[in-house]
Amino acid sequence: MQRPYNFSAGPAAIPEEVLQRAAAEMLDWHGSGMGVMEMSHRGKEFNSIYEAAEAGLRSLLAVPPEFKILFMQGGGLAENAIVPMNLSRAAVVDFVVTGSWSQKSEKEARKYASEVNVVASGAASGFTTLPDPGSWTPSVGASYLHICSNETIHGVEFHELPDLRALGCDAPLVVDFSSHVASRPVDWSRVGLAFGGAQKNIGPAGLTIVVVREDLIGQALPACPSAFDYRLVADNRSMYNTPPTWGIYMAGLTFDWLARQTEGQARGIAAMERRNIAKAELLYGTIDGSQLYYNKVSPPCRSRMNVPFFLRDESLNEAFLAGARERGLLQLKGHKSVGGMRASIYNAMPLAGVQALVDYLRDFEKAHG
Repeated sequence: MQRPYNFSAGPAAIPEEVLQRAAAEMLDWHGSGMGVMEMSHRGKEFNSIYEAAEAGLRSLLAVPPEFKILFMQGGGLAENAIVPMNLSRAAVVDFVVTGSWSQKSEKEARKYASEVNVVASGAASGFTTLPDPGSWTPSVGASYLHICSNETIHGVEFHELPDLRALGCDAPLVVDFSSHVASRPVDWSRVGLAFGGAQKNIGPAGLTIVVVREDLIGQALPACPSAFDYRLVADNRSMYNTPPTWGIYMAGLTFDWLARQTEGQARGIAAMERRNIAKAELLYGTIDGSQLYYNKVSPPCRSRMNVPFFLRDESLNEAFLAGARERGLLQLKGHKSVGGMRASIYNAMPLAGVQALVDYLRDFEKAHG
């Protein structure tokens, strides 16, 4: 029996194969007599799970050896504080504001940096476009420049990370890649630190991934809590405090699943990028060709992961959502701050799920057009 297709923005769908494997191992992991949630994080059983997850992520995203991979807690919201506590040196930090999440990040950083500069913003367009990097005005001597490379709520995405050196900027780039991590390759030569909550493309809520260049570690503010000090976390292999063991285990299963995906001759992340492009093109093409639905985002900036759309007749919204639920299409209501609808089509969403949504969009329009 086909499970419903879950278009939630997060916590989001997890690959069915991963869920089945976790269910099979729930009571007894590999003959240990324990479930993963019952294990000591310092025992040999969990140590092997941790090492496999870290190696899996490093291989999948081709993370260079000069970067540390940290498994932390608190989600992206906590990293909005943890990053400036570790990298700001209580000095100047820069932000490019492109939607709700970078707005939250910029606001939080003001508690820890001496000065926060918004060097570019998409607010004038209602966050439907991305400011051209050529128009950015980075601060001299900034500790870092922060972007959210995919805005979950407004549905805009940087399809290429900015090259700050080409802008004459020496600051490291900090990237919140929460909602499209592992959906495409990362150009690490342009990145100082990247972070993301796991609950969109990697696994359950409760785990946060931080990938940080080693030379940026060791500058935490004196007030930084020990459990959030990247140096302590790195030196203790993410086990300074009890880590989110279940989340790390589920992430490891997801990394293994991702590594085995193929699309033509492509494998792993390259295969997922091809698949994600195909899914996004199918959905956006249907919306653009409709008389009932529309998307506000400029086409070059559209997210492959989060597709907000609206009905021209908003009195049909509830009927649309009710009909979608009857068809097994779940969690399509848009974020409360922007309204409308939103389909999040992360890695775990198969092309068949997007096709089922497209079929419903067309059928609903025929019935109500």
